[in-house]
Amino acid sequence: MAKTKTSYFCQSCGYESAKWLGKCPSCQQWNTFVEEIIEKPNAAIPDWKNTGSTTQQRANKAIAVHDITVHEEQRYVTPDGEFNRVLGGGIVAGSLILIGGEPGIGKSTLMLQLALNMPKLKVLYVSGEESEKQIKMRAERLTQVESQKSEVKSQNESEISKGCFILTETSTQNIFKQIEQTEPDLVVIDSIQTLYSSHIESTPGSVSQVRECTAELLRFAKESGTPVILIGHITKDGMIAGPKILEHMVDTVLQFEGDRHHVYRILRAVKNRFGSASELGIYEMLGVGLREVSNPSEILLSQRDEPLSGITISATLEGMRPMLIETQALVSTSPYGTPQRSATGFDTRRMNMLLAVLEKRCGFRLGAKDVFLNITGGIRVEDPAIDLGLAAAIISSHEDMPIPVKTCFAGELGLSGEIRAVNRVEQRIAEAQKLGFERIFISKYNLPSAKQDKHQRIDLSRYTIEIIPVASIEEVFSLLFG
Repeated sequence: MAKTKTSYFCQSCGYESAKWLGKCPSCQQWNTFVEEIIEKPNAAIPDWKNTGSTTQQRANKAIAVHDITVHEEQRYVTPDGEFNRVLGGGIVAGSLILIGGEPGIGKSTLMLQLALNMPKLKVLYVSGEESEKQIKMRAERLTQVESQKSEVKSQNESEISKGCFILTETSTQNIFKQIEQTEPDLVVIDSIQTLYSSHIESTPGSVSQVRECTAELLRFAKESGTPVILIGHITKDGMIAGPKILEHMVDTVLQFEGDRHHVYRILRAVKNRFGSASELGIYEMLGVGLREVSNPSEILLSQRDEPLSGITISATLEGMRPMLIETQALVSTSPYGTPQRSATGFDTRRMNMLLAVLEKRCGFRLGAKDVFLNITGGIRVEDPAIDLGLAAAIISSHEDMPIPVKTCFAGELGLSGEIRAVNRVEQRIAEAQKLGFERIFISKYNLPSAKQDKHQRIDLSRYTIEIIPVASIEEVFSLLFG
């Protein structure tokens, strides 16, 4: 028996040290080192392929780039269109996907709903947190709508869930035995922090266990071609719990965001080796599960009968999806002499920059005013193209003059007050026209110029919406309030 070896690991970033340290040299956090046993028996083959043989595998050899044969990756297209959009077209065979989010946000609901609605695939749902009865109760609730649409409830229910298998287990060795017997097409692990491997003598959820269990699942996914979806917990800072190497090991990292007080949930791609890392999926949380939101602009815009001051519509982009969002601003006199600055769904530092530009370039005295910004729908936007809409909303509230309802904005505001061009302005204009807006303010630098190649020019003749090009923030306010 090999001698037991211990080491100290940082619970925040996974940094390893031979002795205890008060401050982590990697992440600069205090009192995060915990002693863990790292002794691991020698294994010639991966634990998931434990056949008892000791056959050695051939080492890989270097190969020229032009000699490598490339095939289009096989994808499993799920019935969830939003999930397919975020992944880049579907689940890639042999990929390892990590999805994280706050407790109770709907991670398990989303994954179980996905497993129940893929009857053509055999899905193994492994849960280390809930019992089989609890999962069955949730499955009945999620299949309630589909069952009501059918005349025979039992037949429809069996059709939806016939390919979904439930396993309540936390040992990776037992999980791989069940995988060998079941031979699933997709494996869902809920959650990675509850699994433990007998090779590591530490508690589940520790840095060593999370790293080892993920490594075993990674080897299984790559060598068998079976995609694996991991559900991960997050810390109080919003980061995925465990070592940072966990996010580097997986192919795709998804973040499930939302506010408990709002019904909308956002699935955001943070890392994606098989698609864009800037895509966004929007869901609506209902009593019977998550519903896809195919047109987010309609839900993010409130239905107003009359124009109100401080409210504008901005055209933004999330990945390849254009959206129109409602931006609200409230400017009032500070009763205590110390002005407040608060922004919901927007960067507070960028809001302070916009206020400084409005005061310096346009002469609006906002230093003694309370300013509150809000992005409706509970979403967070980082697109600089909403600067123009936010600036217009601030002045509209300051002057108490409403902006016409059928007007929207798409432009970035520079420090000298100029309106800078934004990318993919044609998609923003088309989305505004589709939703019935009458005019849109854009930067004049987005207009076609003689120096541009004819293939790069924007064809404005095919739009029926009135396009108003502006060069500075003063010009915008003279057109709106002059």
